[in-house]
Amino acid sequence: MRFMNPKLFLYLLFAFIITSCGTSRLVTTPISGIDNTPLKYTELTEAEEKIWGHLDFVNDTIPGISVEKAYNELIKNKKGAKVIVAVIDSGIDIDHEDLEGVIWTNKNEIPNNNKDDDNNGYVDDVHGWNFLGEAYQEQLEYVRLLAGGNTKDPRYAEAEAEYQKKRTEYLNLKAQYGQIIPIIEDAHKAVSAHLKKENYEKDEVSAIKTEDKTLQQHIYTINTLVFGNDFKTTQDALDVFNDTLKQLNEMLDYNLNKSFNGRKIMGDNPDDFNDRNYGNGNVKPRDKDEGHGTHVAGIVAAERNNGKGVNGVANNVEIMSIRAISNGDEYDKDVALAIRYAADNGAKIVNMSFGKYYSPHSDWVKEAILYAEQKDVLLISGAGNESLNLDNKASYPQDQENGVEFATNFLSVGATEQKYGSGVVANYSNYGKNTVDVFAPGSNIYSTYPNNTYKAEGGTSMSAPMVAGLAALIRSQYPKLSAAQVKQIIMDSGLSLKAKVIVGGNSNNVKPFGELSKSSKLVNAYNALIMARKISN
Repeated sequence: MRFMNPKLFLYLLFAFIITSCGTSRLVTTPISGIDNTPLKYTELTEAEEKIWGHLDFVNDTIPGISVEKAYNELIKNKKGAKVIVAVIDSGIDIDHEDLEGVIWTNKNEIPNNNKDDDNNGYVDDVHGWNFLGEAYQEQLEYVRLLAGGNTKDPRYAEAEAEYQKKRTEYLNLKAQYGQIIPIIEDAHKAVSAHLKKENYEKDEVSAIKTEDKTLQQHIYTINTLVFGNDFKTTQDALDVFNDTLKQLNEMLDYNLNKSFNGRKIMGDNPDDFNDRNYGNGNVKPRDKDEGHGTHVAGIVAAERNNGKGVNGVANNVEIMSIRAISNGDEYDKDVALAIRYAADNGAKIVNMSFGKYYSPHSDWVKEAILYAEQKDVLLISGAGNESLNLDNKASYPQDQENGVEFATNFLSVGATEQKYGSGVVANYSNYGKNTVDVFAPGSNIYSTYPNNTYKAEGGTSMSAPMVAGLAALIRSQYPKLSAAQVKQIIMDSGLSLKAKVIVGGNSNNVKPFGELSKSSKLVNAYNALIMARKISN
C-alpha cells in the first residue's frame, strides 16, 4: 500500500412517498439531480475544510455526501443497532481520545492470559489481530517476484520493466529533492536575516527592494518554491519536502530493494496458507509514521459530538482493528486471513484502504471475499491512486474475474475533490466504468491521527471509509438489509453529476462523470437512508 469551478447546479427535486405497514409515511424529498445552484467561488473556511465531506450540495454548495443533513432530518435521535466495522489497515491508535469509546472488544477473550479463550484460533485477540507482528516496512509485490528469481513467471518481464522504471524515477527525484532542500534553507536564512524575523508572509518578501543579486536570487527561490506552491510558511514547505525525501528513501531502501526481507521477522511462510501460527493481539502502530489506520478509523467512526476533534460518519459502531497492511505491499495471505477473521468475529462491514497490481495468491483473497459474502459481510475497497482506468489494468483486491463480478458484497470507491465542476474527480483517483462502483469525498479529509492528534490526508484510502461509515449507518438503522442490498442502495441512491470532468489531471482527457464508474454516482447519505427505509419496509 503506497500513499503517496464552473457553475454548480440547483437540485431538481421529486416527491417520494415511503410507506410503512400501509399507514405512516416519511415526507422527504430525495436529492435527485443538480442544475442551477450558485457555485461556491470562495475558498472553504477552516471549519468547512475539516468537515467538507459531510456537507451538502444544496445547503452548503460543497459536494459532500450530506451526512449532517441525514442526521438532522432523518436520523435525529434514532440510535439504531450496534454495527461492527473491521478496518484492515496499518495499526490503529485504540487509545486515541476520539476513538477509544468506539473500539471493538472481544468479550469472550480474557486479556493477557496467553490463552485462546474463545477458541477462534487467535490468542489474546482482545481488540482484533495483528498479522504483521513487529514488522512495518515491506517490498512491493513485483519486487518480491523479481527477488524470487523465477524468470519463467509470465509477469517477470513486466515486473522487471516496472522495477527499472520506478527505481530510475525515484533515484532522480531523490537527487532533485536533495538539491532543492538546501537551496530553500539557504534562501530562508538570507530572507529571515534581512527581515529580522523567522516567519514572514508573501507580501513582505515581495516588498523587499535590494540591489544585492544574491538576495534577489533568494527572494526568487522563496517566491517560487514556497509561496508559488501555496505553502503558508517556508517551514511548511521544508517539512513537506523533507517528508517527501524521507518517503523516497524508504521506497528505495525497502519497497524497491530486492535484498530486503521485511517478512523474516514473522517466521511464517507467506506462500503457505495453512501456516497460520503468527502475529499477535497488539493492534497498535509500531512506527512513529504509522498513522494510516488511525486516520481511516476516524473517518468511519470517530465519536460524534463529543467536543473533540472530528465526527465520524457512523454513530453506533465499533471498530475492529486488524493490522495487516505494511508500508509497502500487503501479503495476500494476510488479507485473506484478515477478511476471514472479520467475518468470523462479527464484523458486518470491512474497510480495505489498500491495493496493488500484482497478486500471486489472488485466489486466496477471492475465496475470502466469497466467504465474507456467505457471512453477509460488505467489503469496501479504495480504487487506488494512480489515475488508471481499472477496466484496462487489474487491481487487487477485486470482485471480478475476466470482467465478470463473482461476488455481490464488494464495493470499489473512487475519490472526489472539495469543489464541484470539471475538477471534482481527484486527479490521482483510479476509475473504471465496469470496475469502480461509486465515487466519494477523498481529498484533504481531516481525521484522527496517533497520539491524540488530527491531520488532513487524501486518497481513495479516505473515500473508502467515507462509504464504509455510510454502509454502517444504513445497517445500523435498517439491520434487516443484506450486504448486497446495502451495496445496491449506496450505488443507486447517489447523485448523478452532469459535469464533464478532467480525468487523471490531464486537461486533454475530459469525460462525463457518469463514464467513470458503474453507478455513475457520487454517494449520498441522505438519499441512501431514504431508499434504505423504503426497501427495508
